[in-house]
Amino acid sequence: MSDESHSGLANPAPLGLIGFGFTTVILSLINAGLLPKGGEPVILPLAFAFGGLIQIIAGTMEFRTGNTFGMVAFLSYGAFWWWFAFLVLLGGHGVLDLSQAGSTIATVLILWGVFTLYMWIATFRLIKALWWVFLTLWITFFLLGFGDLLAAPAVSRAGGWVGLLCGLLAMYTSFALVTNSTFGKTVLPIGGPAGH
Repeated sequence: MSDESHSGLANPAPLGLIGFGFTTVILSLINAGLLPKGGEPVILPLAFAFGGLIQIIAGTMEFRTGNTFGMVAFLSYGAFWWWFAFLVLLGGHGVLDLSQAGSTIATVLILWGVFTLYMWIATFRLIKALWWVFLTLWITFFLLGFGDLLAAPAVSRAGGWVGLLCGLLAMYTSFALVTNSTFGKTVLPIGGPAGH
């Protein structure tokens, strides 16, 4: 997930980031209460195709460029979107019986927060825009997970708002990387490594 590919191959990061960001924005609008909960099925095809498949393709491309961070991030979050879509699809149609799941889904979301927290630590060596994306993402997962665990809808809604910010930051980062690459110079700022 660097600004430019040094291998002569196209940089797959903008593709993965837009797939992640776009899907995250739509789901977060629902989680924040700005779109109706009944709109959640609209997310499913988007989660499979754009949030999931596109990120998996981007992660595979990152593997080819030797980018461990990008590979792990895009393959993992692509798989997250497939998990989410399968959970809603199969649970909503009774294929999976979630009636006794209790705090299991909340625990999964919290563990996604833990994973994202350790990925965020790695972003201290990457561009600042990614640092912000991963900061807001681990906060989102913790808010959604603890909101569900504690049956606190206000905490879950806060997770939707932070997730909305996260998705918009990812979309901006994709936009900046594509624009800067196309123009061959920095047109839109993405910041140097956050730790510097």
